[in-house]
Amino acid sequence: MAIQRLGGDDDPMISVVGDRFCLPYVAELLVKKKVQAFSNAHYDVFDTTGNILLQIDGGVWNLKRKRVMRDPAGLPVLTMREKAFTWRHQWLIHQGEGSDSKDLLCTVQTSHALQIKRRLDVFLAGNQTKDCDFHITGSLSSLSFKVHKGNSVLAEVIHNFTWGSFCKGKDSFTMRVQPDVDYAFIVALTVIIQENDSG
Repeated sequence: MAIQRLGGDDDPMISVVGDRFCLPYVAELLVKKKVQAFSNAHYDVFDTTGNILLQIDGGVWNLKRKRVMRDPAGLPVLTMREKAFTWRHQWLIHQGEGSDSKDLLCTVQTSHALQIKRRLDVFLAGNQTKDCDFHITGSLSSLSFKVHKGNSVLAEVIHNFTWGSFCKGKDSFTMRVQPDVDYAFIVALTVIIQENDSG
């Protein structure tokens, strides 16, 4: 997977969830999803050596969908909640298990209610403008996508689809995240795209 590098050494760290998730090298991660029952989907995130970095749990068909990301010790990193009855599949991402505005990290929503191509816009908590801080582009026929900040590609996520895995309720994604880019943030976007697709 070729990925466009950011401008150079002067580029600031892109930390949305936390600095501890920003690595000084290109991070190659594997996200595995398993639907355990009609009400539960589970995601595991691994590095290239097979170490588990993050886990995400949450129901599939709840009226108010909620996903909690945890670190390997089981401590909550962030919570993703879908706003019910919105035209644009809007999700709110909060720090830890918080739900107050002071804990809000960002809002993720589809750019338009009707789309020919997959595009989501990400607005950081302090953004009071109509211009998004990040955007996600991809095809509606695939769950693969890229995360952009302006014209720079921050991460690329490839959907590893196989019929065998699909029939077993399993799915996987290969992630390639630029140096100093928050990989927990990219994982959260991957989960949201997957949930929008299955919702």
